[in-house]
Amino acid sequence: MTTAPKKNYLLPILGVIAAVAIGGFAYVSLSKAQPAPEVTYQDLAGQIVSTSSLKGKVVIVNFWATSCATCIKEMPQLVDTYRKYKDRGVDLIAVAMKYDAPSYVVNYAQTRQLPFRVVFDAQGTIAQAYGDVSLTPTTFVIDKKGNILKRYVGEPGFAELHQLLEKALVS
Repeated sequence: MTTAPKKNYLLPILGVIAAVAIGGFAYVSLSKAQPAPEVTYQDLAGQIVSTSSLKGKVVIVNFWATSCATCIKEMPQLVDTYRKYKDRGVDLIAVAMKYDAPSYVVNYAQTRQLPFRVVFDAQGTIAQAYGDVSLTPTTFVIDKKGNILKRYVGEPGFAELHQLLEKALVS
């Protein structure tokens, strides 16, 4: 009597994890509107903004770290995206992870003259509020009503991201 080999379900899962780790991306498109968490962001300049104060705008929240090669690679495209859409009602908040060195975050933001809000999540409360974000980059797109439209893990396809922004701006 021979038995069929057992199917290994772990391999496909490991493949997805490896693809994301190598710089691929995954995204979750939510079928049911899920509100963005109510958090307060204090940027490096000391300015404070909250989730509710951003309603009426389309918001990109990007979790990143200076030690993350993919984050550094995507940052110029985030800058370009912000510049392209800021006058049409898109805001971008770059949230540096709590394990990042504050001096590295400040240096990076200043030397690259990042044109959007940069926040240092010293306690990790913002990452926790967004579903305990631990992988970087992780990017959320939030609609004008304050609902999460999409979550990207890894570098997003920027053409697809721009299409999503276009659609969200007219909704």
